Amino acid sequence: MTRKTSHPTASTTKAIDTPDNLAAEIREMIAQARSTAAIAVNASLTLLYWRIGRRVHAEVLNGERAEYGQGIVAALSRQLVADHGQSFSVKNLQRMIQFAEVFADEQIVVSLIRQLSWTHFIALIPLKEPLKRDFYAQMCRTERWSVRTLRAKIDSMLFERT
Repeated sequence: MTRKTSHPTASTTKAIDTPDNLAAEIREMIAQARSTAAIAVNASLTLLYWRIGRRVHAEVLNGERAEYGQGIVAALSRQLVADHGQSFSVKNLQRMIQFAEVFADEQIVVSLIRQLSWTHFIALIPLKEPLKRDFYAQMCRTERWSVRTLRAKIDSMLFERT
């Protein structure tokens, strides 16, 4: 017995999009891909900054050689700035060190970096109380706060009111 193959008819195929609809759909695809790429780049850089901070803290500063360590950080910064730009200034390296001190568990950092940017972490680092810092980090993650919103919530002392 021979089987007939059915060919799609106009009623079973998707209508061809107009050029405007097609362009809009492709624009959305491009925007989504760019957003996904930006998130991946941010996550990768944030984890890199945490690892640099941990490495410098553990290997150079080690909690005991503060003056010597600061000289090492300054020398390291000069070399990295020459090779990789101002992202590795002394001030930024110090932030990376603080980042690794304040968020000591890499798994916590890994769980947050898909939703929080490096700038979010910079806003969280100065918070002295771990419970307060964790509260704002989790609120940022779940509520998808912008950095501006995070700073406003910290300034409004939202944590103290809850």
